[in-house]
Amino acid sequence: MSNENGRLAGKIAYITGAGTGIGRAAAQLFAHEGATVIIAEFNEENGRLAAESINAVGGRAQFIRTDVTSEDSVRESIDAAVRYAGGIDVLYNNAGGSTSIDAQVTDCPAEEFWRAIKLDLFGTWITCKHGIAAMMKSGGGSVINSSSVFALVGTRGKDAYTAAKGGISAITRSMAVEYAPHRIRVNAVAPAVTKTARVLGLMETQPGVVNKTGERQLLGLIEPAEVAMTALYLASDESKTTTGQIFAIDGGFSIS
Repeated sequence: MSNENGRLAGKIAYITGAGTGIGRAAAQLFAHEGATVIIAEFNEENGRLAAESINAVGGRAQFIRTDVTSEDSVRESIDAAVRYAGGIDVLYNNAGGSTSIDAQVTDCPAEEFWRAIKLDLFGTWITCKHGIAAMMKSGGGSVINSSSVFALVGTRGKDAYTAAKGGISAITRSMAVEYAPHRIRVNAVAPAVTKTARVLGLMETQPGVVNKTGERQLLGLIEPAEVAMTALYLASDESKTTTGQIFAIDGGFSIS
């Protein structure tokens, strides 16, 4: 599976939330393209299985249990990744997600707002805090954050999630400016509805919710691998002069 001539040959990629969904698709793709992959995942079973599936086919992956809502956990995870692999070249902040509790701001519980902020926004911020410090020692690299198309267009019923994802878009741009002198570029992917296991489950239990959004995706729902392909471009040297950009992967949602 590992490719010495791949687009990420010799690079070390640290991916949060890489046990399932988009993160796992990215981990598999990055490993296939020659990267050593750190599976920074909260769920121990999912994380180990993701790493084992890569190692079983000749790739190189290491699972490190990581809670992105805890600074101590993130700091220890980054340190462990550097000890294992020697540094970090690619930092992909993939961990996050919304819940069915989210709603318009007048109805959304405050607890849901703080959950989204802590997982999505703080999780990205704190991982960048420690991950970029490690990346600077490696001489530069690429940070890939996970925003959402729902942060790019007006969206009903997701006022906690869009607040968090909007913040991620904003810090992506500011960090791009701050760390360009260190040869670190910072970009974000902004997917629309993607066919992860969670979304596929919603399609069975709440088909109306998914279908209503999916109707605006002119090219259909997104595959996790399609988001991973954009992340691969941003992780590779092909994007060496691209920074501060938010890449919508939305099947046309944002123009419909």
